[in-house]
Parts: sequence; C-alpha cells; structure tokens
Amino acid sequence: MKKIKKLLASIYNCELEGPFIQSLIAKVEQQKKTVTRVRKQGWDESDVVLITYADQFHCDHQKTLKTLDDFYHRRLKNTFSHVHLLPFYPWSSDDGFSVIDYHQVDPLCGDWQDIAHLNQSTKLMFDFVCNHISAKSEWFQGYLSGQEKYQNFFVSVDPKTDLSAVTRPRALPLLSPFILADGTQQHIWTTFSDDQIDLNFANPQVLLAMVDVLLHYLQEGTEYIRLDAVGYMWKTIGTSCIHLEKTHQLVKLFRAVVDEVAPGTVLITETNVPHKDNISYLGNGHDEAHMVYQFPLPPLVLHAIHTGSAQALSRWAASLDDAGNGHTTWFNFLASHDGIGLNPLRGILPEEEILHLVADLQAEGALVNWKNNPDGTRSPYEINVTYMDALNKRNSSDEQRLARFILAHAILLTFPGIPAIYVQSILGSRNDYEGVEHLGYNRAINRQKYDLNEIESQLDGGNPLRQQVFTQLSHLVAVRKKQSAFHPASSFVANAYCENLLVIQRSSTGGENILALFNLSDSVQSFPLPDNNFHELIADREIRGNQSYDMQPYQALWLSY
Repeated sequence: MKKIKKLLASIYNCELEGPFIQSLIAKVEQQKKTVTRVRKQGWDESDVVLITYADQFHCDHQKTLKTLDDFYHRRLKNTFSHVHLLPFYPWSSDDGFSVIDYHQVDPLCGDWQDIAHLNQSTKLMFDFVCNHISAKSEWFQGYLSGQEKYQNFFVSVDPKTDLSAVTRPRALPLLSPFILADGTQQHIWTTFSDDQIDLNFANPQVLLAMVDVLLHYLQEGTEYIRLDAVGYMWKTIGTSCIHLEKTHQLVKLFRAVVDEVAPGTVLITETNVPHKDNISYLGNGHDEAHMVYQFPLPPLVLHAIHTGSAQALSRWAASLDDAGNGHTTWFNFLASHDGIGLNPLRGILPEEEILHLVADLQAEGALVNWKNNPDGTRSPYEINVTYMDALNKRNSSDEQRLARFILAHAILLTFPGIPAIYVQSILGSRNDYEGVEHLGYNRAINRQKYDLNEIESQLDGGNPLRQQVFTQLSHLVAVRKKQSAFHPASSFVANAYCENLLVIQRSSTGGENILALFNLSDSVQSFPLPDNNFHELIADREIRGNQSYDMQPYQALWLSY
C-alpha cells in the first residue's frame, strides 16, 4: 500500500486529504479479500490470445455470449489460451468503445454470469476504457443536468484557448459544444469523437471512480487488462497532452492496484504511436505495463510481403530490445478491431514509402483514415482493411491468398512476445463493404458479425478459403504452443539472408533451437542450410542439413534442431 500512497501523493502534488486516501486504500483492501481467482504468474509459449467481440456470433433465442461460448468450446478451445473480449458493456457508438456503464454487461450479450461461465474454460482479457466515457452515460448526463457530483468529471475549455500543441489522433474537432440544463454552452474535451467524453483525472474523484471499475474487473476474473487509448489520460494545456508524466504515474498506480489485489494480472497498454513512445509504458520493467502492443509489426509484415523485401522488417526486428528480461514482453498482433496503424512506421520507413504503401492498398480496395497535423496538413494514420485483403491483390488466386496469409502469421508467431489473433483472421474474412455502407464508418470493413449456422457451414467446407485458413492457422498455433524456443523470453536474432529471405533464430535456455525461414517473394529462393539434422515443425518432416534448400514462393519453415 505504500506504493499506492506514494503515487497518489505524486500525481496530486501531496494535495489530497487523508480521508480520500483512506477511502481508496479501503477499497483496495476490501477487494483484496474477495478476489479469489488465482492468476498464472508470468507467461510462456502456450499463451495465445483470441481477439473477438462478445456479439461476434448470433443465433435465434440465445444471448451472444452463450453463442460465443459454444463456438469457442467446439472450435477454438484447443487453439487459444485467452479470449480478449472487446468492450461488452452497454455502449452508444464505436462498437463498444463509447461505454455507457462500465459496471454492466450489454443485455444483448448476456450478463456477468455468462462472462463467468466463459471464464471457466479460458482466461479472459477485458478492456478498461480509461480515457473517455459515452456522452449517453449517467456521469456525463449528470454533468449536463448540473449534478454537483459530476461537475468536475470532464474537461471544459474556452474555445478561444490555444490548443495547437495538442497531439490529434483524428481529423475531428478536439472540443465539442454541449448545452447544459441552465442553457449555457460548454466546450468539452473529446479526443476521439463527440460521443466519447474525456475524463478529468485531475479530479481525484474521477480516479476513485475508475479504480472502482478496475477493482470490479478484477473481481469478475479478468487476467489481462487492456488500457485503451491510455496515452491521452492527463491534460495540461500548452503541452502535447499525450504521454505526459502524470499519465505514466496513473498507469503505475493501476499496476500497483492489480499487483496488490490480484498478483499475476497483466496490464497491457494500447498506444498506437511511434515505437519509442510506445515502449516507454514498460516503465523500469517492474512498475508500469507488463506488455505493450507491438504496433510496428502489422504494417512492417504487410510492407515486407507487398515489396517482397525482408530488409526493413529485419532491420527493425534486429533493433528490438528484449522488453525486460522476462518481466515484460510484447503483445504481438497483425489484425485487430481497428485498422492497421501507420504512425508506428514513422521513423522506421521513409514517409514516401508509407504513402506508396497506402496508395497501393487504396487501389486494391482498402479504406484510409486521416489525422490533422499541427501545421494544417493531414496524414494517413490508419488503413482499414482485413489482413487477408491487405496482403493480396483483388485478382489474386485463393492459393496465393492462403500462402501469403499463413506466411504472415508464421512470422507473427515467431516473434518474441504473446501473439494475439483477431477473430476475422482465424475465420479468413474478406473486406465487408456492405458493413461500411450500412454503419457509415471505415472500420466496419473488418468488424463483420456472423450468423452462427452460416459461418459454421462455411468453415465446414461451404467456403473453401475460410476452411483452409481456419485449419492451417489453427495447426500453426498448435505447433507453436509446444515449442519452448518460442517462449517470449527466449533469445531472438533476426536478419535478412538476401533481399527476399527473412531468417529468425529462436533459442530457449534449455537448449532447444528453431531456425525460422520466410520466403517473402513470389519466386523460389535458395538457402544454404547448416550442417544439422532438422525437423521441420509445420509439415512434420525431416530435412537434411548441409545443402542448398529451395524455398517455394511465400513458404515458411520452422526448423527445429
């Protein structure tokens, strides 16, 4: 508890009164006694996360969490160790990320009992949407109606204030006008949209309310917690209002709370920003996030397969630190409910290469979201597309689509860290243009929901590409989970043997080694194998060393020795 008290004093400059501190400590102490679920300490090669919505599948006369639970048990239980349930709380927009009530389950999905039932057979990851709340929430409606309790819960700013230094993640106004019950107008800080109202953590009562939310999630059994849009939590006018020291202190406070109440709970920060800023949330390796999203990986793998070149990906991979010698690690992914972020590429690839990649993808049907820059220009910050269609041209054959897709995921599963696979990827989904037209926003292209009977029919052969993706990707994960050389803390060396071949060496402390080879091109590439006897894990066959091995287009090999 000393750490929590020290952080509170630092965040609020020792201005907190004793009763407030005691109230927060009492909440933590009380929850510590009631949280009974024992968490896994640390992580290993068997940990693989499925990212999905709670209402991903639907069938008649059944809550969607029950439908998901059934589907998971039949088809996914042996593949994934964790399920990341994207926000399943009552919401008003952004597919869940405008939360109306942090403490409730959306009735269309089910209730906390349904969450508990799913939690019996898998570990769960919840979203802690800590930066903002829905404009339809009781908190903000209370503010608008003049309730004293909520008067300092949000950030009201004179629209004449110079906010040009503030980092903008969207091409939308930073302040949104609202009419209060007394008829006056206030301009409220809304980083992401006018339905996502930023919380004012400078008010200690906001922190207290959000710690309540965090403690509730621990009580409900979550083992991984995603801190959504965490970099924007603290506002200081005249600064960039992103990654401020107070924001880092808030993350450290959340870490101190989970360590005290439920040791083994993993905090994961979501900061779609350049690499240096992203990894700053690992703190000193012991006091902040346990994991950070590896945001450069999705666009760099995409760039590598698009260009057929291993150079940029291998240079970046060779520059990675070990993320904390086993105390912290990467959260690796290729696709998610959001698009493919471009900001993490800046500083890794020249801007002209980024723009060229964007133009190529747009020509093949991808959509793009833009952000405003301080100088009045705009830049692409996100490509909206399924990863399947991002990797391929419209006229690609299904054989090529499958080869490129499995290659990309073999790279993902080889990198050090905990891999996460989006449900649309394991389902082999294509761009959902009807969803974009119906819902009116670009991200809907990769957020399709499914009738259970229809998707099961497709996986059983009605859609051969879906069936093959599901089968081969499930197999790839199953093989990966058995290799100690893929432990997140195992040694990792990456390089480009030639323009088209990426080579990764993973070695465990127990002496198990994997030589991973990836042909990023559409032509045969030869690689001189060392003088070892190899077992190729993916195809389960022996390969003799000390020879020049011809790798087929888009082939991946995991050579164990």
